[in-house]
Amino acid sequence: MASIVQAVSLTKQVESGGQPLVILHDVSFAVEAGDSLAILGVSGSGKSTLLGLLAGLDMPSSGTVYLDGVDLFSFDEDGRARMRGRLAGFVFQSFQLLPAMTALENVMLPLELRAAPDARERASEALQRVGLAQRMDHLPKHLSGGEQQRVALARAFVAQPKILFADEPTGNLDAATGSQIIELMLELNRAQGTTLIMVTHDEALARCCNSQLQLAAGRVM
Repeated sequence: MASIVQAVSLTKQVESGGQPLVILHDVSFAVEAGDSLAILGVSGSGKSTLLGLLAGLDMPSSGTVYLDGVDLFSFDEDGRARMRGRLAGFVFQSFQLLPAMTALENVMLPLELRAAPDARERASEALQRVGLAQRMDHLPKHLSGGEQQRVALARAFVAQPKILFADEPTGNLDAATGSQIIELMLELNRAQGTTLIMVTHDEALARCCNSQLQLAAGRVM
């Protein structure tokens, strides 16, 4: 099976106090379509920087990323954004829901951006799948943290992305709610054949994924 995500010698260096600071050093790996990968490491090991590079949200100092066989950094910023829109979904630690929109409207958003005619129907189906059929008309502030993350999951999966990038998706949740969210994410990952790439510092969560990539001081262990 072909790799859907391939990192080739990714290096990220920034200036810090006039000195070069290497955040990531020559990171290479590949993820097969439909697989799940956990990127592990202590705080400051370069996990979130790596995720940002894989999604084309940040530019590497050297090296590149192939998404679905295409060199992500052969495009300008707009081209990378279009590629993300076509291929990727995102789940963040802080949910990133729009506060003035209901759960249903938040989930409809990525479909409306693509002018999907059946946005409402598909969004309502997605919310049912994550167990929120009764909460569709609630604003984020009236939902618990676990419910907000379920809305975020429904929004990430509703457009059936090929790749889901998740950055510490259980970071703001208690352990029990967090493990429910991970189970749900892996269930959606299997049902849709979505490739899951998740940053976490939690080894128990990481073991739920098919494979793990351990970072230490910006290098793959």
